[in-house]
Amino acid sequence: MLKERLAELVSESCDGQITAAEVLEASVPLSYLGVTSLAQMRLIDAVEREYDVEIDLGGDVSFLDSVEGLAAWVSAAR
Repeated sequence: MLKERLAELVSESCDGQITAAEVLEASVPLSYLGVTSLAQMRLIDAVEREYDVEIDLGGDVSFLDSVEGLAAWVSAAR
C-alpha cells in the first residue's frame, strides 16, 4: 500500500502528467519518466507532510529515483 500511495504522490507532484500506474511500472529512474526538479520538490514536500518525516537534501537523495527506494526510505525513517 505504501508504494501505491507514493506513486499517487509522484503523479500529483507532476500534475498528473505521469500516472501512478506508470510510476509503479517504471524500470528507469523517475526523472526519465519526466519528473522534473520542481515536481521532485513538490514530492518531497508531500512526503514530508504525509509521513511526518524530513528529507535531508544535503545528504544522499538517490532513493528519490524510484518508488521502491522512496518506500524503503520512508519505512526506515518512521
